[in-house]
Amino acid sequence: MFKNIYLPIDNSDYSNECIELALQFADKDTTMTASHVYAAKMHDVRFRQMESGLPEEYQDEEELEKQRNIHDQLITKGMEVITDSYLEVPRQKAEAAKLPFVGKSLEGRNWIELVRDIKESDYDLVIMGALGLGAIKDSQLGTVAERVIRRIQTDTLVVKHIPELHGDKPSSGKIVVAVDGSGHSFGGLKTAIDLAKQLNRPLEIISTFDPYFHYAMFNSLTGVLTKEAGKVFKFEQQEKLHEDIIDKGLAKIYQAHLEISRKLVEEAGLDCTIRLLDGKVFEKVLQYAREENPYLLILGRIGVHSAPDMDIGGNTENLLRLVPCNVYLSSKVFKPPIDMQAEESIEWTAEAKERLQKIPGFVRPMATGAILRYALERGHSMITSSVITEAVQNILPAGAMQAMRQIGENMKKEGMDPNEPAVLGKLKDQMMEAHTGKAPEEVTLKCTSCGTILKGDVVKCGVCSATSERFLPIDKEEFRPDEKENEETTTVTTFDSVEVVWTQEALQALDEYPEGHVRRRARARIEKSARVQKISAISLAFVNKVMNEKAVKPGENGNDVKKNGKKTIQEVQEYGASLSPEDFIWSPEAIERLERVPKGFMRDNTRNRVMGYAGSKGIKEITLEVCETGIAESVKLMEEAIKSGATLEDFLPKKEVEA
Repeated sequence: MFKNIYLPIDNSDYSNECIELALQFADKDTTMTASHVYAAKMHDVRFRQMESGLPEEYQDEEELEKQRNIHDQLITKGMEVITDSYLEVPRQKAEAAKLPFVGKSLEGRNWIELVRDIKESDYDLVIMGALGLGAIKDSQLGTVAERVIRRIQTDTLVVKHIPELHGDKPSSGKIVVAVDGSGHSFGGLKTAIDLAKQLNRPLEIISTFDPYFHYAMFNSLTGVLTKEAGKVFKFEQQEKLHEDIIDKGLAKIYQAHLEISRKLVEEAGLDCTIRLLDGKVFEKVLQYAREENPYLLILGRIGVHSAPDMDIGGNTENLLRLVPCNVYLSSKVFKPPIDMQAEESIEWTAEAKERLQKIPGFVRPMATGAILRYALERGHSMITSSVITEAVQNILPAGAMQAMRQIGENMKKEGMDPNEPAVLGKLKDQMMEAHTGKAPEEVTLKCTSCGTILKGDVVKCGVCSATSERFLPIDKEEFRPDEKENEETTTVTTFDSVEVVWTQEALQALDEYPEGHVRRRARARIEKSARVQKISAISLAFVNKVMNEKAVKPGENGNDVKKNGKKTIQEVQEYGASLSPEDFIWSPEAIERLERVPKGFMRDNTRNRVMGYAGSKGIKEITLEVCETGIAESVKLMEEAIKSGATLEDFLPKKEVEA
């Protein structure tokens, strides 16, 4: 995979870990090249600067010249000996692995010489430590690493995690790629596919969009715009436009990046998981990396909105400093085939679909592909009848369109689409009645495939196109303030004249965020989530849910279950109860299996045990197999509890026992 791996070394812990990773990434045809830079000339200059402070017996010119020569010989020879010693470590390991090895001894300023060597050589991967011998407790990224990274265009693996130093933290073991539609992120995906094959590691692709930025911005504008300017800006219409169109449009764009990525992985003969995150990109990917602790996080060196001559993107730079795992910066650029991009990111209007059917069947696939390419190249996300006209006029010779229309009129009408809304609507109604017993319009749904919140009588997710069997109703009861919390509430009027109710406990939790933009952004995220999910009052539970979306944090709950071994049925049940169904992706088969359990506390407890089992194993997608295994595990624990003298009350929810 890699022909020549380059290792800048300095005998630090991070440098030594670079050697180990290079051996993992190398194959029989890989050359390992290691270099050490020493600064003999700098020491010579420093010695001359200190000559005036030498003892009087060394101030004689002849003696001073003698000391200069001795110093030069000692420094030069000493530096060479140190460098040779440093290079001997990777040399021996490369020879043991039967890999070709090249050692380089460079003199000069460390980062300058490294950049020069990398630019003049044909290395296809640089592996360097985030920190060197000069690291201190609060160091995040060393100056040498930062200066080199900013000045090269070679793929770079920055080593940040050392098992010996950081302990054996629970890790997902995944290779994770963050995609944003840029050529650099897709280039990173291609590298990830090769690494997943070589290292036999699971692959996950994530993408992040931010639907909360405009809400926070609009809130801040209300403090500076005059009443007249506010009328011109039309806050209510702006927010409705974003909620109804722009937010879902953004989600669909980034979901399309994930679907394209999945297709590329499947074409390579591998499986992967995909995950769409909503929020500020840097914040959400950092949170994900801290919770998942992947084996490797792959980022594009620059993002989709960066200028071509940018050295490193802002999100990439921030993540490089703060994530706890090793980071691979991709400089390679790859663009997926236009047809694949168009298929995932472009929709057709009903009129356009009808018109497409009039094109003769034997040329329809070719015409469809050509229309998609035409639309994508011109930035269209929706193909209308007028776009087809433009495309066909560009593609076909004069008169061909009329001839095709005449042939199309003579074709038989096709049958009803099996995904017709009437059919899907019936399925959705059945699912909603089974879960809630409420009419469709009373329920807010969440798509378990991509996490999108759905309102009203919907039959298909507008982001990932999942159908109604993938929808779960949001349980608002868990966020409802109790009587005590309801005693003191505050009603806030937002920028678009919507009243939002906050409990005092929720506002106090918000005050824990630093004043200024950080707090305003947190408030915007909470309020918008409440409005989208139709939460009547923002409680402390809702604030905690929104701002800590994944209930399992490092060192808490699920990790304790894994770390401390087997738990009792009550402990697994309580742990599962601390989670939410929305924290997992439920397959339709798993939902159907759960619904076979009698409704009430039995189904609730079974669901909690399944979630407790999944959470303790770090599983995010609950399939039928996971559901069955979780139920089986809970049955075993229950049998053991009964043998030890447990009674029915031990398996009832606390509120049932108190009643």
